[in-house]
Amino acid sequence: MKGQGINPSSRPTTGQDAELAAVQRILTGEQYMTVYKAIKPEAGQAAELAVDLLNDNRTAADALARQQTNNGKKEVPSIILTPVAVTKANANQTVGQMITDGFLKASDICSGPAASACQHVGLSQ
Repeated sequence: MKGQGINPSSRPTTGQDAELAAVQRILTGEQYMTVYKAIKPEAGQAAELAVDLLNDNRTAADALARQQTNNGKKEVPSIILTPVAVTKANANQTVGQMITDGFLKASDICSGPAASACQHVGLSQ
């Protein structure tokens, strides 16, 4: 957008995966939000399901995959975790959680142009 002369803060730009650059853009006001999906719960439940299926423990697998997702052909048993919307307004909590989870480091997030923005929302290195 910047390359086309559009001020990113004039459009509610969103993203997914809460990558470092996106989090920094949110803190500096250039991006409205991104989505954070905690890796540990996602990986843990996927591993638990894989072990249940490998051990032919269908009851345990079905207990984990209680929800359904329609793939266009059928309903597929699914484990649906709740994603977290990360905005500048909730950055202290959400970005703080990413740091606590080990997803991103405060020293990486709060560098360059995002350094003063981190202080403004209450994040520190």
